[in-house]
Amino acid sequence: MHITIVGGGFGGVKAALELIKSKDIFVTLISDKPDFLYYPALYGTATGHSHLESWVSLQTIFQGKPRMTLINDTIISIDPERKLLRGKSVSYEYENCILALGVVTTFFGIEGLDEYSYSIKSQAEIERFKQHIHADLQKKHQLDKHYVIVGAGPTGVELAGTLVSYLARLRQYYRVDARRHIHVNLVEAAPRVLPKMSVAASRVVAKRLKRLGVTIQTNRKVELEEATDLIVSGKPILTSTVIWTSGVANHPFFKAHEHYFKLAPNGRVIVNEQLLAYQSVYVIGDNAATPYSGLAQTALHDALFVARNLKRQQRQQPERTYKAVMPAIVVPVGEKWAIFEWHKLRLHGRLASWVRQIADLSGYHDILPIGQALGAWHAQRVLEDEVPSQETSVRKS
Repeated sequence: MHITIVGGGFGGVKAALELIKSKDIFVTLISDKPDFLYYPALYGTATGHSHLESWVSLQTIFQGKPRMTLINDTIISIDPERKLLRGKSVSYEYENCILALGVVTTFFGIEGLDEYSYSIKSQAEIERFKQHIHADLQKKHQLDKHYVIVGAGPTGVELAGTLVSYLARLRQYYRVDARRHIHVNLVEAAPRVLPKMSVAASRVVAKRLKRLGVTIQTNRKVELEEATDLIVSGKPILTSTVIWTSGVANHPFFKAHEHYFKLAPNGRVIVNEQLLAYQSVYVIGDNAATPYSGLAQTALHDALFVARNLKRQQRQQPERTYKAVMPAIVVPVGEKWAIFEWHKLRLHGRLASWVRQIADLSGYHDILPIGQALGAWHAQRVLEDEVPSQETSVRKS
């Protein structure tokens, strides 16, 4: 059996690793990026920690793996009737196909955000953000009037929890006037931070953020960004540093092929009880309209489910029915502090931070051998040089 996987994120990589355990299964993984990104750690790399915690090359992950072919290409179309994928210049036939393309950033049509805002969802975006921060302090020798994070979901909260201390370190390094207060604003359209967690969890996290020096603005809608200010609910915030963590949309590949895929109102793909979206085409992780879609744990769960069903299919055994599993949510908020929630169980503080550390080690080991996983896990506590040279890319590996 030959399986073609499109996407080098949690779902795609985990499915490949599981499938190649079988000696009679061959896997081709096609990704438009050379590296696997560990999204839960990107906020740390964006605020001065080692890049080793956030990405590793796909070549490293699959080095020496038998029956495995890795291709760097962008898939632009699919013809499920002919079982054909088309890349930029090459076409690929498949026997069974797993689509795990991930999501893309959306600005909801808000003018100026695509031009002026920053993000931390990729290596290039982190590089651009850090260069901007350093340039302000090194060349202008001053702090921005406000650093505005838009979106108080997990990524926004994680970034807000570390940004104040990161800016304080940089201010000291560049000897910027310590009397100037660091203003970090967290803007959220919903009535509370972490709106997908419980009200009690939101309340505890809001209190923690305020203690760290973050100004929280909930029930506020971003309307426009210009070069030196952000208009929020009709009022300007003076800033040239807006970090957008709010909006994501399903990969446009599926909308472009909606004659093959049935889409839910949120744009995700409707799948059956085996996560099939079309004959021999499986859709998993962020792309599938399943409960808890959008979380790394769900992508891993989906990947294992489809991979194991394909192996049962190969052995002519009955396939199992998909059951969604509610993942635990654990969000770090500053150093040695986190919020953990799973069903009615809730923890916060240092104990929850330890839970997060264990969860990260497990997350790395889902993708990497234990030795490499321990190295990436340890890198979370390593600070890189605060001042990158002009020629040095944030990707040093």
